[in-house]
Amino acid sequence: MGDQVESDILLSEMAGGILRLTLNDQKRRNALSETMLAQLSDAFAKAALDPSVRVIVLAANGPAFCAGHDLKEITAARSGEDNGKAYFKALFDTCASLMQLIVRNPKPVIAEVATVAAAAGCQLVASCDLAMAADSALFATPGVNIGLFCSTPMVALSRNVSNKHAMEMLLTGDMVSAEKAQQIGLINQCFSAEALTEQTMAMADKIAAKSSMTLAVGKRAFYEQAEMPLEEAYIHASEVMVDNMLRQDAQEGIGAFIEKRAPDWQDR
Repeated sequence: MGDQVESDILLSEMAGGILRLTLNDQKRRNALSETMLAQLSDAFAKAALDPSVRVIVLAANGPAFCAGHDLKEITAARSGEDNGKAYFKALFDTCASLMQLIVRNPKPVIAEVATVAAAAGCQLVASCDLAMAADSALFATPGVNIGLFCSTPMVALSRNVSNKHAMEMLLTGDMVSAEKAQQIGLINQCFSAEALTEQTMAMADKIAAKSSMTLAVGKRAFYEQAEMPLEEAYIHASEVMVDNMLRQDAQEGIGAFIEKRAPDWQDR
């Protein structure tokens, strides 16, 4: 692919309008350490403002997609006078901000999960707009097994799967196969490990070919209406449709359809 920029724990590669971010802290199983949270937050914030980025793919190297929070950092924080309370608040606030950066990012975000996504790693997958996985991938919210209920991962999880399936994962901490994850709506599709990246990038290419204005308008409206009562959701969606209809790309797209030609998107 195109130009690649490397940091210690996060790889960034850009080509064809697709920004591919790869977690690369393999020794720590791509845990959401303070540094990882900061670098991911920075990458997503910059991508949101970069007009050359049309789609974001979030992948990982190593034995885990993301093992969740860095438990060694958490344990070290307990040595403080407040037993780590201030540190824990800052940590979970930062993590929550990252998840919201993904949801509120105007660019579609696709998770590519080849291995294990656990706890806050599962939260990361659930926060992405789409998720593709290897058929050998596993998902879990196992905090209950160490006395720490996955309350923040629960927010993203419960917005993607039904209450019964979310509670089963949260109460048991059991690993869920990619096949079951697809059945319950946590991921979109699963493929062989060998085909995963190719299939994920094919999906990214398909989405990147759309009007980025239309994608941004639609993504924002999707998450906004999901939290509204039915009548309010329809009022809001209608207002969005009117605004969208008046945009240049809507006029171009409708014209291209009628004239049976490919649209020339201007992204506005």
